[in-house]
Amino acid sequence: MKRRLTALLVIALVLVVQGFAQASEPIETVKTGVDRVIKVLKDPALKGAGKEKQRKEALREAVSGILDFREMAKRSLARQWRKLSDRQKDEFVELYRGLLERTYLKKIEAYQNEKILYKGQRLRGKYAIVKTIVVTSKQTEIPVDYKLLKRGDGWIVYDVIIEGVSLVNNYRRQFKSIIRRSSYEGLVKILREKNEKG
Repeated sequence: MKRRLTALLVIALVLVVQGFAQASEPIETVKTGVDRVIKVLKDPALKGAGKEKQRKEALREAVSGILDFREMAKRSLARQWRKLSDRQKDEFVELYRGLLERTYLKKIEAYQNEKILYKGQRLRGKYAIVKTIVVTSKQTEIPVDYKLLKRGDGWIVYDVIIEGVSLVNNYRRQFKSIIRRSSYEGLVKILREKNEKG
């Protein structure tokens, strides 16, 4: 359980790093992003119970600089994505973004100075994988791979694989199951209700 919580924290770190797409190499992108988010988390001006709203807003603002929510949402919905109108796609991207923010913001704040070791990168055309190891305070090693996509002059993270489990594939299975049991509209209703509860 502790290993999974730490691993989820790493996802959260990636999801809130501002300026990810500006680095020229994938591994540089991940390093820069993680360094920036750690700086935000350690900022004394954002610590304390009275700063919770400011802290969350700063993290939400940072998210918009890195992750291609549209690409993640598209991959998570798979074939269902092609059936949607442009308006439905836009709506789903916002719901998906809300889901990720709601799920991971608290985990980000639980950061406990875990070490991140960068093990290298693999490039294949416009795609890349950056391999890292998260080392917990108890010296447990958790492999975390970041999938990146080339966009313009930089790179953007579109998936995170923790101990062999893909974030996008995990959501794809959940969404497919809900759509099969109910409908796409049923999935949207569930996401909307969860996001409204905060």
